[in-house]
Amino acid sequence: MKRERNTRVPEEGKRYIGLDVHKHYITVGGLNAQQEIVLRPRDVEMERFKTWAGSNFRKSDEVVLEASTNTWDVYDTVAPLVKRVVVAHAAEVKQIANSRVKTDNQDVIRLVRLLIADIVPEVWVPPVEVRELRAMISYRWRLVKMSTAIQNRMHSLLHRHNIQAPQGKIDTGENREWWEQVKLSELENLRLKQEIKTLRLIRENIVEVEKELGRLSNSERWGNEAVYLMQLPGVGIIVTMTILSAIGDIQRFESPKKLVGYAGLGAGVHDSGQKHQDKGITKFGRKELRWALVEASWQAVRSNPSWRAEYDRLCKRKHQNQAIVAIAHKLLVTIWYLLNRQEPYKKSNEEDLAYKMLTWAWHIDKSALSGMTNQQFAKYGLLRLGKGAELTRIVRSGKPRRIATKEEVLALKPELHLKQ
Repeated sequence: MKRERNTRVPEEGKRYIGLDVHKHYITVGGLNAQQEIVLRPRDVEMERFKTWAGSNFRKSDEVVLEASTNTWDVYDTVAPLVKRVVVAHAAEVKQIANSRVKTDNQDVIRLVRLLIADIVPEVWVPPVEVRELRAMISYRWRLVKMSTAIQNRMHSLLHRHNIQAPQGKIDTGENREWWEQVKLSELENLRLKQEIKTLRLIRENIVEVEKELGRLSNSERWGNEAVYLMQLPGVGIIVTMTILSAIGDIQRFESPKKLVGYAGLGAGVHDSGQKHQDKGITKFGRKELRWALVEASWQAVRSNPSWRAEYDRLCKRKHQNQAIVAIAHKLLVTIWYLLNRQEPYKKSNEEDLAYKMLTWAWHIDKSALSGMTNQQFAKYGLLRLGKGAELTRIVRSGKPRRIATKEEVLALKPELHLKQ
């Protein structure tokens, strides 16, 4: 995302300092406005960096560092000590300051020169709660990949002996008994037994993580935004929290196009001379956001007639994978408008919205419902969307379902009176 250029003039006497952050140390170097060295490049061990920073930084300093694994801890250490800290987009810095000669000392000086010239490609600095949510989403992703890898190894082991495993989850019901009774060699049975134990532990961890994400979806920090996403077809708790963690603050995207570009869902173009060629999506952005949108898009086209019709229309001229990416693009544009305008999804009627709020409640641990029943939580969601005030009953799959009255919820959530 581009930032507005300014005409900032380097100040006399000010120091411009660069930090090249590594796993075990940080290379520090600084220049003045005349690009003369005022802090000769040196390596500071990570474990003593806080002490060093407190003794060596000045309130008038401007500091730049590249985004990396350790960036945010370093940023939190430095920011209170100096005038300004800029976090640079590592890939874009490489494009600007590419060089055949590469050392830590030279890298940090190049970074400082970009800061003095005010051409550092900045990244947004997420607040702590966004960083922690992103870390939790990433952790769940790794657990799921580990679970998939274990199951693939187990099936591969059976495949060598031409044994066909039953369909369905390995560690539940009759399937669990089947896997425990498989007869292989002594060593293979030991491997299989340990794989099953590890898989169960990972699954328990995934359930615990998803329980926490469910709690966060109705928390003070995330609940007011989550309600606008949860109303969308195909969007559940995991997808909602993944999208919110990636976006952080919707106000930093001035248009849907900016958000689409951030997700890497914008179309690439090759333009050279008289040749103009449209390419696939750029994939230059947050991959977990793309995953969430594609996942939601598949669910939406399976469950919602409107999105299904759009998908079928796109499939007439595109491959199905290209069509679903186009749906993901459209879904993200819809999300931009919903979050910015804070409005209900116009393609859903009140009963659709009520049922979606009910399904949200069913997937949240009871302790995270803030003392509400499922029916009250559904009404709470409707009232936050400004819909369904008089709705008390819906029918789905021929089964009637009760929704709490407006008065019940207002007694529990009196702050909603202000929105009515």
